[in-house]
Amino acid sequence: MKKPTKKRKALLALVIGTVLVSGSAWFVHSQSNSNDIEKITYTEYMDLVKKGDVDTVFYNENDEYMTVALFSDKTRKMTVEEREKYKYDDNDYLREVIYPDNDDFKVDLLKQGVLVRKSNNKATEFLDRYGDITLFFFLAVLMFWIISKNSPASSKDFAHIINAKDIDVSFDDVIGHDEIKDDLKLLVKQLKNGADAKDLSHGVLFEGGAGTGKTMLAKAIAHEAGVNFISANSSEFIEMYVGLGAKRVRDLFKMARKLAPCVLFFDEIDAVGAERGSQRSNRENDQTINAMLTELDGFDARGDILVIAATNRADTLDPALLRSGRFDRQIRIDIPKKWETRKELFQLYLKGNPMEESSIDTLAKQTVGFSGADIAAVCREAKMIAFREDSKTITPDFLEEAIDKKVFKGNRSDDKQHEDDLAIVAYHEAGHAVMTLLCGKEVSRISIMGMTSGVGGAVFQSDSDRFFETKHEYESHVMIAYAGRASEQIHFGSDNITQGACNDISQATKTLIAYVAKFGFDSEYGLVDMEAFQSTSYGDDVRKRVSELSNKFYEKALHLLSENYNAVEVLAQHLLEVKTMSGDEAKELIDHVTKNQA
Repeated sequence: MKKPTKKRKALLALVIGTVLVSGSAWFVHSQSNSNDIEKITYTEYMDLVKKGDVDTVFYNENDEYMTVALFSDKTRKMTVEEREKYKYDDNDYLREVIYPDNDDFKVDLLKQGVLVRKSNNKATEFLDRYGDITLFFFLAVLMFWIISKNSPASSKDFAHIINAKDIDVSFDDVIGHDEIKDDLKLLVKQLKNGADAKDLSHGVLFEGGAGTGKTMLAKAIAHEAGVNFISANSSEFIEMYVGLGAKRVRDLFKMARKLAPCVLFFDEIDAVGAERGSQRSNRENDQTINAMLTELDGFDARGDILVIAATNRADTLDPALLRSGRFDRQIRIDIPKKWETRKELFQLYLKGNPMEESSIDTLAKQTVGFSGADIAAVCREAKMIAFREDSKTITPDFLEEAIDKKVFKGNRSDDKQHEDDLAIVAYHEAGHAVMTLLCGKEVSRISIMGMTSGVGGAVFQSDSDRFFETKHEYESHVMIAYAGRASEQIHFGSDNITQGACNDISQATKTLIAYVAKFGFDSEYGLVDMEAFQSTSYGDDVRKRVSELSNKFYEKALHLLSENYNAVEVLAQHLLEVKTMSGDEAKELIDHVTKNQA
């Protein structure tokens, strides 16, 4: 359980104080009303009325007693109008008597010349008398709450500190990244040697997408070196207070010096490290960067603190952060490229749930592009499906359903209203699959599913171990992306194509932009990298050329698919029957059609 912070304690004390002050005032008010005013019987009250001693009667239907004001020397000289406005506060001339709770008594009093006035109830009287002080305390509580909600938290509040003995992640727990781990062992040695390694690098930048293991590797370094681990999310540095980001940076480095030897980890450094003067930067960011640069430069005399920053946008960082002596050691951390690595991840997260070796191989080949975190999420979802089905084991079907749920963002559905859409998706995905095989690439699985989020379809391609890709391969990527739309056009006609290709078009466009403006693949545009101009948008000439190439490759995909559309038809019809099929089944089916055509 978290211990209450000083702010919470102060707020609690203020609330309790308000309640006590208000309660005390109410008690005093109630006691003064009940103890200071003399109570009389109803008979005594009627005698006073008959004698003409009663000036005014105050009543409230919700009160048990009504207040009787007797004439004083002062009030006897007043007119009726003056008496109606007079405030009776001298208890010597006030009495309390049981309220009769009928309207007849008012008529009798008026006949006797007694004024009858409706009074406030006790709560209203209390607010009239003590409302100002109660309101003051209430506003004080409200203001304190608003300020505490918006005031900057201390560095300790948003920094996460793990003692060396409590870090439970080692290099053995990080699947894959074997070459990177070999490189990181030097950093571990540096931390262990402390002052002897003060001239070595003390700033490391991890670059990679979400879920690739950047934080795990940072923790593993601390564990292997036996040092403390301090982490903070850089996106939390900037708030509404000017200078707060810079202060937090200074506080974190101060904390690191106290807890040294340690690893100081900044996640999402791009949130505050955008290049100064760029559109993403502002004055507050610039101050934060300057503070970080100053702190990094101050580490020259020690080697017992390793600063690690993580980002997926290294290209947007201020160049000063990457200079010598700062984050000058940059390490790229990618998603698992080899299916064997993904197999190890599945085995790790399915530990205690034995499965056939071939089944895990198939799953690993289907999950091209999945990060370690994605695979962990799939395994958790498969366990939930097994729990739903009251199964003690996790089957390949459960895992495939979990993969589909992640890819299609919904649960499988047997709703009959999806049947027409399934036909469209079947031909769309069959087009992708046939084009993938025609381009010499492998398919690991094809799936079309009615989902709670609609209808989903996907062709899971097998990955390549190659780091470099040729111009022809990039053209193949574009044609494969366009093949779904091309298949729809061939089967359903130009007027009946759907928006199902929107993601394909987006991916193809990004590929073509890189094809033209970054990789220099287009002979007409030339060997020019538009990113070198640091432009936030590409010019009309690039857009025009990308549009021309888009039409060219779409027509090429349309022509190639038309020549092999019998294979698309057979594959689509089979998909409508079985909903999902392996890559080997798809290839065997297409090879059979192609052989018969020949």
